[in-house]
Amino acid sequence: MKSQTKTNIAKTEEYKNFLVRLKSEIITARQKVYQTVNRQLVELYLRIGQSIYEKIEVSKWGAGIVEKLADDLKISFPDMRGFSAQNLWRMKQIYETYKDNEKLSPLVRELSWTHNLMILHNTDSMEEKEFYLRTCAVEKWSKRELQRQIDTSLFERYMLSRKTDKLVPHTKDKNVLSHFKDEYMLDFLGLKDNFPEKDIRKAIVSNLKQFFLEFGRYFTFAGEEYKITVGDEDYKVDLLFYHRLMRCLVAVELKIGKFKPEYVGKMQFYLSALDEKIKTQDEKPSVGLILCKSKNEEVVRIALSRSISPVKIATYKTKLIDRKLLKQKLHSLPWPQNYKDNG
Repeated sequence: MKSQTKTNIAKTEEYKNFLVRLKSEIITARQKVYQTVNRQLVELYLRIGQSIYEKIEVSKWGAGIVEKLADDLKISFPDMRGFSAQNLWRMKQIYETYKDNEKLSPLVRELSWTHNLMILHNTDSMEEKEFYLRTCAVEKWSKRELQRQIDTSLFERYMLSRKTDKLVPHTKDKNVLSHFKDEYMLDFLGLKDNFPEKDIRKAIVSNLKQFFLEFGRYFTFAGEEYKITVGDEDYKVDLLFYHRLMRCLVAVELKIGKFKPEYVGKMQFYLSALDEKIKTQDEKPSVGLILCKSKNEEVVRIALSRSISPVKIATYKTKLIDRKLLKQKLHSLPWPQNYKDNG
């Protein structure tokens, strides 16, 4: 009887949400321990980098001293990795890059050494470095997640899509829609031309790990063609997710063509139904995301002008855009003189 009771409880939405919250608390605690250790290591590497910089650039010891220093440190600390000549040069390079930047120097200490190296070697401007330093610190990206964001030109796409002078998206924004991008890269789906909507849905479900790399780690998959019964009819949401940070359900509708105003009405119905029939008392109102191949900004603005529930209209691409072309387009635009950061 007890076993049956436990089984029944484990199937309830209350238990599932309870488990999600406990997992989140465990992950948070584990991250805090890691962050403390990581911060000390990064601080050490920066101090070493500063010392090497001062001896080479100020005292003029010469570059050859780094090889000797690497050999002596490895002998003194055989159980510690990271003291190769190459790594010592990297310590000097990162210190030198941020030493006079009071705004970015503290951000370096919030990320792992590997994250810092990835940002240093894969970005060009200080604005791009700041974008990834800040966003990575807020989003808690893994190395794999950070690499994907760089490979898919998130900085260039974000800057080209913004009508604001804010440099960095901020997940702590009170506007729930700020958690979503204006455009998503679905290149990992491997879709051919002229695909039906069901192919996108099935490809996303088959590639959830890659999907979460693009959409964010806070998403938890809840169902495909999620059925909601209203009256005596069944309605199906293309994809349903739960967002752990926003603590709400996220309904995703997939469209293979251009955005149409009637999509909003359908999404509003789904969100109302989810709030009334699926949402628990401790969860926030459901949010909608309509993914279209393209959209007209004026049509979107008018379609959403009287929208009650929060709905985001975003576009997607199934092929990667050449990063060099995006950079050229970005550089051709006037750069804001005094952009705002979200820190």
